[in-house]
Amino acid sequence: MYKYERKGPKRGVSIYSYSADFGMIKNLEDCFEDMYDMGAHGLEILANTHIENYPHPTDAWVDEWYRLLNKYEIVPVEYGNWIDSHILGHRELTTQESYEMLARDIKIAAKLGFTVMRTKMPVIDDDLAPVSNWREFIKMALPLAEEYNIRMCPEIHAPSNLKSKMVDDYVEFIEKTGTKNFGLNIDFSVFRTEFGPDEYKDPRYVANVPADLIPLLPYIYCCHAKFIHMSDDFQETTIPYEEIIQVLKDHQWDGYLLSEYEGADKYEPGYEVGQTLRKQHIMLKRIIGD
Repeated sequence: MYKYERKGPKRGVSIYSYSADFGMIKNLEDCFEDMYDMGAHGLEILANTHIENYPHPTDAWVDEWYRLLNKYEIVPVEYGNWIDSHILGHRELTTQESYEMLARDIKIAAKLGFTVMRTKMPVIDDDLAPVSNWREFIKMALPLAEEYNIRMCPEIHAPSNLKSKMVDDYVEFIEKTGTKNFGLNIDFSVFRTEFGPDEYKDPRYVANVPADLIPLLPYIYCCHAKFIHMSDDFQETTIPYEEIIQVLKDHQWDGYLLSEYEGADKYEPGYEVGQTLRKQHIMLKRIIGD
């Protein structure tokens, strides 16, 4: 499998960015070809969207997966999965059932070469706090995650804040268990400073400053390089990318920034997200020094 040896912040793409196109005018190889053209090596997929016949991919599909990774020099970085406590409708999953769902995805992620999972846990409020038994099923999964070299990472996404009880609870769990198989995915929406006149802004949202990353860096295994608007001179106008990436560089953070596009025009007919991704990667390449 292809390996990319560069140290420091590295560029990648979440295929979620292509959600308006995927399965309509683009397939997996089309997305990989775009990434290769941008020089973006890191990949995130959403398991239930981008894996054919999920959760039971065929051997033929897995063989084709690895052929495409090698052809387009792509590193499988983050596997997006859900622990869907509400899947049964009439009751929530038990801790054991949640563990079994998580264990299933750990094995699939490892089979496809991923080392990080964006482990989306069910939430109980508008602040995106996870279900109360999250510690129990995550702790149950730690030995399996260690065996398969997987780091489970909940996503910290606006309106959540880096200085919140939820993040403190995650860090406390990591420190108490001493695990290297549970960490954080930071979505850059938590740094957003600009909103258009017609855009919704959660009234509870308070932007973090890039320096808020520093105490969390030992636990951050992946970042969603969220972007909303790229100007024609290759600037993201809503999120302070220069400052964020400088913090990562100054503290020798080594990981992938996975582009995740959520602009308002994403689902408009005829919109070409690939061109917007290229704008962001021109910016990222300049700031990172890639």
